[in-house]
Amino acid sequence: MVELDGSQGEGGGQILRTSLALSVATGQPLAIEKIRAGRAKPGLMRQHLACVNAAAEISGAKVEGAELGSQSLSFAPGPVRAGEYRFSISSAGSCMLVLQTVLPPLLLAGAASRVHLSGGTHNPMAPPFHFLERAFAPLVRRLGADLQLTLRRCGFYPAGGGEVEATIVPAAGALQPFDLMARGEHRSSHAECLAPGLPRHVPTRELDTLGGAMGWSGEQLRFGTARQNEGPGNALLATLAYEHVTEVFTAFGEKSLSAEQVAHGLVKELREFQKSEAAVGPHLADQLALLLALAAWQGKKACAFTCSDVTQHTRTNCAVIERFLPVRFAIVESRQICTVRVSPA
Repeated sequence: MVELDGSQGEGGGQILRTSLALSVATGQPLAIEKIRAGRAKPGLMRQHLACVNAAAEISGAKVEGAELGSQSLSFAPGPVRAGEYRFSISSAGSCMLVLQTVLPPLLLAGAASRVHLSGGTHNPMAPPFHFLERAFAPLVRRLGADLQLTLRRCGFYPAGGGEVEATIVPAAGALQPFDLMARGEHRSSHAECLAPGLPRHVPTRELDTLGGAMGWSGEQLRFGTARQNEGPGNALLATLAYEHVTEVFTAFGEKSLSAEQVAHGLVKELREFQKSEAAVGPHLADQLALLLALAAWQGKKACAFTCSDVTQHTRTNCAVIERFLPVRFAIVESRQICTVRVSPA
């Protein structure tokens, strides 16, 4: 059994999600204490409980402590089972984080799976749908597997109600390790604004401000189409496509922020990424670490990537991964480019 302290590192929900994913993927039972101890409201909230229940459903796990507010969990999985699943969060909690939990083990299942998800699709504290579709899914395909994502309806805070369909196809054999050391030649850049339920001037001002700061115009500035269940929402997205990778950055509107402030926040993030020659930004680095660890384990070959920053979130994720898989991470940092290497132990 793998025993974890949920207060370690950044002390958030990622420790729970990664440990659940790898518990199912490897068949190792899990015991975790002090769940989300680093957060203002510790313990299992609705979206975290949804992750636990989803991991249990795809593996027939025996679970103790799966209750709202619980800070302790015992999880004993059975074999991962491919199939068709429906997972719902009855709030605006991120259903994309539920996908993040079940995807790694389903990539190792014996057949394809189809997953229907409902809840929040564009949340400030979680990877939004467009990030997973454009930046993350292509990297899954480089492993020799496949991930196809379809957005049926957006779900913003506080209404939720979003719907996503995911088709997960495992690789024909072992996952294939790869290196991602450079982003390659710049191919295209564009911004789009999702603003269902808001006056037209809001997305117009956000796009105009971002376009003016970045020198983008015309087809590079787009009004996104977003079917929303109920209530307003606002997400400003910038997509940077390169030869070897696509990055997606998102800023979310809030009542306390003007449209111009939302745009300037995103511009700052874009410029920070463009200063670096690294392949990926800090958020994609966090996601890529788990994918390449699985590939290094199955393919028995080291692989590496470069990123603009290694966050505490990523370091914590790497530490959790090493508890479940016979791999070791080595991180070399410099001012504008960091190298993360994962090798079979």
